[in-house]
Amino acid sequence: MSWELVVKEKFSSAHFLEHYKGKCEKMHGHTFEVEVYFRVNELNESGIGIDFTELKTYLKDLLPDHKVLNEVFDFSPSAENLSRYFYYKIKEKYPVSKVMVWESDNAGAVYSED
Repeated sequence: MSWELVVKEKFSSAHFLEHYKGKCEKMHGHTFEVEVYFRVNELNESGIGIDFTELKTYLKDLLPDHKVLNEVFDFSPSAENLSRYFYYKIKEKYPVSKVMVWESDNAGAVYSED
Protein backbone atom coordinates (compact mmCIF):
# COMPACT_ATOMS: atom_id res chain seq x y z
CA MET A 1 0.00 0.00 0.00
CA SER A 2 1.34 3.44 -0.84
CA TRP A 3 0.24 7.02 -1.24
CA GLU A 4 1.51 9.77 -3.49
CA LEU A 5 1.45 13.23 -1.93
CA VAL A 6 1.65 16.37 -4.06
CA VAL A 7 2.58 19.94 -3.23
CA LYS A 8 2.84 22.93 -5.56
CA GLU A 9 4.57 26.25 -5.21
CA LYS A 10 5.23 29.17 -7.56
CA PHE A 11 8.25 31.39 -8.00
CA SER A 12 9.05 34.22 -10.38
CA SER A 13 12.47 34.47 -11.98
CA ALA A 14 14.30 35.48 -15.12
CA HIS A 15 16.56 33.35 -17.27
CA PHE A 16 17.91 32.82 -20.74
CA LEU A 17 18.70 29.58 -22.50
CA GLU A 18 22.35 29.01 -23.25
CA HIS A 19 23.37 27.46 -26.59
CA TYR A 20 19.87 28.13 -27.96
CA LYS A 21 18.89 30.05 -31.10
CA GLY A 22 15.55 31.80 -30.85
CA LYS A 23 13.71 34.27 -28.69
CA CYS A 24 14.45 32.34 -25.47
CA GLU A 25 18.18 32.98 -25.87
CA LYS A 26 17.42 36.50 -24.58
CA MET A 27 16.69 37.27 -20.95
CA HIS A 28 13.00 36.78 -20.13
CA GLY A 29 10.90 35.90 -17.13
CA HIS A 30 8.38 33.32 -16.01
CA THR A 31 6.17 32.59 -13.09
CA PHE A 32 7.27 29.00 -12.69
CA GLU A 33 5.11 26.44 -10.92
CA VAL A 34 6.79 23.45 -9.32
CA GLU A 35 4.82 20.29 -8.50
CA VAL A 36 6.55 17.75 -6.30
CA TYR A 37 5.29 14.19 -5.84
CA PHE A 38 6.25 12.15 -2.78
CA ARG A 39 5.66 8.43 -2.26
CA VAL A 40 4.95 7.15 1.25
CA ASN A 41 4.17 3.61 2.38
CA GLU A 42 2.78 4.33 5.82
CA LEU A 43 0.86 6.98 7.72
CA ASN A 44 1.45 8.32 11.21
CA GLU A 45 -1.14 8.13 14.00
CA SER A 46 -2.86 11.22 12.57
CA GLY A 47 -3.28 9.55 9.18
CA ILE A 48 -0.58 11.70 7.56
CA GLY A 49 2.30 10.52 5.38
CA ILE A 50 4.31 13.76 5.51
CA ASP A 51 2.86 17.02 6.81
CA PHE A 52 1.90 19.24 3.84
CA THR A 53 2.92 22.34 5.79
CA GLU A 54 6.43 20.95 6.27
CA LEU A 55 6.70 20.01 2.58
CA LYS A 56 5.45 23.38 1.33
CA THR A 57 7.78 25.31 3.65
CA TYR A 58 10.77 23.24 2.50
CA LEU A 59 9.85 23.74 -1.16
CA LYS A 60 9.25 27.47 -0.80
CA ASP A 61 12.66 27.90 0.88
CA LEU A 62 14.36 25.92 -1.92
CA LEU A 63 12.93 27.88 -4.85
CA PRO A 64 14.95 30.82 -6.25
CA ASP A 65 12.23 33.49 -6.20
CA HIS A 66 13.00 36.79 -7.95
CA LYS A 67 16.46 35.71 -9.08
CA VAL A 68 18.26 35.50 -12.40
CA LEU A 69 18.51 31.73 -12.69
CA ASN A 70 21.66 31.85 -14.84
CA GLU A 71 23.40 33.54 -11.90
CA VAL A 72 22.11 30.98 -9.39
CA PHE A 73 22.88 27.72 -11.22
CA ASP A 74 25.95 26.42 -13.04
CA PHE A 75 23.76 24.86 -15.77
CA SER A 76 21.42 26.23 -18.42
CA PRO A 77 18.17 26.75 -16.47
CA SER A 78 15.70 25.06 -18.81
CA ALA A 79 12.55 23.51 -17.35
CA GLU A 80 14.17 20.10 -17.90
CA ASN A 81 17.34 20.98 -15.98
CA LEU A 82 15.40 22.71 -13.21
CA SER A 83 13.13 19.70 -12.67
CA ARG A 84 16.18 17.41 -12.37
CA TYR A 85 17.98 19.81 -10.01
CA PHE A 86 14.97 20.18 -7.69
CA TYR A 87 14.40 16.41 -7.74
CA TYR A 88 17.87 15.64 -6.42
CA LYS A 89 17.85 18.47 -3.86
CA ILE A 90 14.50 17.34 -2.47
CA LYS A 91 15.59 13.68 -2.53
CA GLU A 92 18.30 14.56 0.02
CA LYS A 93 15.53 14.97 2.61
CA TYR A 94 12.27 13.45 1.36
CA PRO A 95 11.03 10.40 -0.63
CA VAL A 96 10.37 12.30 -3.86
CA SER A 97 9.04 10.34 -6.84
CA LYS A 98 8.95 13.07 -9.50
CA VAL A 99 9.18 16.82 -9.99
CA MET A 100 7.25 18.84 -12.59
CA VAL A 101 8.39 22.36 -13.48
CA TRP A 102 5.89 24.44 -15.44
CA GLU A 103 7.31 27.54 -17.13
CA SER A 104 3.89 28.51 -18.46
CA ASP A 105 0.32 27.24 -18.19
CA ASN A 106 0.88 24.81 -21.04
CA ALA A 107 4.61 23.96 -21.14
CA GLY A 108 6.76 22.16 -18.61
CA ALA A 109 9.02 19.21 -17.88
CA VAL A 110 8.89 16.25 -15.49
CA TYR A 111 11.93 14.52 -13.98
CA SER A 112 11.94 11.15 -12.23
CA GLU A 113 14.39 8.28 -11.94
CA ASP A 114 12.06 5.88 -13.76
